[in-house]
Amino acid sequence: MARIPTAELSRYLLSGQINRQGCLRLRRTPFLPRRPPCHNIRPLSTTTPPTSPAVVVVPLRKQLKDQAKALKSSGSSPRKKKKNSDNQTVPGWELTVGIEIHAQLNTSRKLFSPALVPESSLEEKPNTHVSPFDLAIPGSQPLFQPDTLIPAVRAALALNCEIEPVSYFDRKHYFHWDQPAGYQITQFYHPFARHGKIVLYSRDGIAAEDGDRIEVGIQQVQMEQDTAKTLAQPGGVNWLDFNRVGVPLIEIITRPEIHHPATAAALVRKVQMLLGAVDACTSGLEAGGLRADVNVSVRRPGEDKKLGQRTEIKNLSSFKAVEDAIIAERDRQIAVLEAGGTVAGETRGWSLGGTETRRLRGKEGEVDYRYMPDPDLGAVVIGKDLVEFLGRSMGVLPDEEVEGLMGRYGLTAKDAMALMLLDEGGRVEYFYEVLGELEGRLGGEGKGEGSYALLAANWCLHELGKLTEGEDAEPRTGLVTEFVAAGDLAAILYHLHRRKITAKTAKALLWGVFNCEVAPGGVTDAIERGGLWFQELSEEEYAMLADKVVEGEEGVLAEFLRFKQGKSKGYPQGKLMFLVGKMMKMGPEQNLDPASVKRVLGERIEGVYLPQLEGEEK
Repeated sequence: MARIPTAELSRYLLSGQINRQGCLRLRRTPFLPRRPPCHNIRPLSTTTPPTSPAVVVVPLRKQLKDQAKALKSSGSSPRKKKKNSDNQTVPGWELTVGIEIHAQLNTSRKLFSPALVPESSLEEKPNTHVSPFDLAIPGSQPLFQPDTLIPAVRAALALNCEIEPVSYFDRKHYFHWDQPAGYQITQFYHPFARHGKIVLYSRDGIAAEDGDRIEVGIQQVQMEQDTAKTLAQPGGVNWLDFNRVGVPLIEIITRPEIHHPATAAALVRKVQMLLGAVDACTSGLEAGGLRADVNVSVRRPGEDKKLGQRTEIKNLSSFKAVEDAIIAERDRQIAVLEAGGTVAGETRGWSLGGTETRRLRGKEGEVDYRYMPDPDLGAVVIGKDLVEFLGRSMGVLPDEEVEGLMGRYGLTAKDAMALMLLDEGGRVEYFYEVLGELEGRLGGEGKGEGSYALLAANWCLHELGKLTEGEDAEPRTGLVTEFVAAGDLAAILYHLHRRKITAKTAKALLWGVFNCEVAPGGVTDAIERGGLWFQELSEEEYAMLADKVVEGEEGVLAEFLRFKQGKSKGYPQGKLMFLVGKMMKMGPEQNLDPASVKRVLGERIEGVYLPQLEGEEK
């Protein structure tokens, strides 16, 4: 048979056009009915027909909210269920979970072809980043791209794995339209990394039942190629975008050593943080750069020596989905076993905002995939010198970073973790930049490092977040830190720390910078032009204002006197804050410092008003 031209094969694979001459002609036979053409699968063209609806990408959070509203309006909203923190165990049953995490490596080339990895599947034109091998064109050969090893090894080292000096690729056979070759190239038998571990702490969000610390083993980390992207369209039509075929992935396989749903979610979150810290992964779970599959089984610990029959839940896209899906599948399996049934080994799915897992297909095993060594690829040899160099150059890992934020700067574990997780690690870098600018401005004026570090952390976490999350927030594309330069925030905090402006003025300046009403580097000029400098009242003026506030508040002062005389157990903090609020409203707000107001009121109550009350009682 004559060789078929590549252009002819391309038309067939990409457009469904068949040359009916020669061996490609479809003939009718009396014993083999002609197969109708398949119209429900077609490649995604670079131009969308005018009549085809545009594909709208809905953010994950909005999907969850819309589904919850739809359930509520339909009257089919499920009964209120337990909080996940109270639903980590079921008496008489033991849960066991193993996790498989697929992460896209941060490389510019695909795993086995020189085609460029698309930077964004939403912005790149479909089917423009493909090579003949990606489309399984006959005669094309895989060409391993050595650059993909760098982020893969860095990821394995961050997971405390042993790097294998020699590893091999295998073919995993299955037939689906998203895999043109009919097999996926992976590393099943001889992966490049083994025997790792992840240490999880209570601050990572593990279940209370696991105590303060738990270790989870990593069985292996293997490289493999991604599949095509399927876009479902109305009318049972599916479009295929082959840009994603061959994109380099690593699959991280844990040992079945997790026994609580919250700990499973914490592990996925920790892996994402580790991969981001060593620049190995392109993006996180909810952005699509990382996907999690969980294997769930249950057993009665006193009766069963072996683990129960496991089921796999595929493609979980958020940390909450990991925890919720495990709880739902655990409860389903327990109900089946308690009813006398048998848990089937199968692959199940999970919908966002759902309450139950659903069956997708029977579970494939090693025999079903017909693993075999890939005959077109040689061994991957990783030198010890490369491993040592990458180990030395990885920098500070998240646990060490969090300990430093807590120990050196006095941050709480919650705030330290939030800084690490926000913007995929970008927010903690921004915090260090702001802190450096602030330290340079303060020089020797700072009253201890922690005093202004906590102020900077609070604004980097909370005040910046208000710019895009409140009702008055303006929607922007990009990270909030891209609109507020670290130097401008440091200038605001410098004047606030030195009590030259009020907190209200500082927040107004931050909004001004964010909305481009304050020129870059022009914070101090804006304060000068607006006459925003804080001119605080004197001690005598504070005292006079406090006397006015306390007039007619004998009942409030009586509460303080009862506490002083031991007739009341708790200090009337609420009464004090009532007086503080009243004083802030009565006085000139632009000249009042809330801390000074609280201090002066406390001193006047203890030193003046209570002695007067005691004298009147006598």
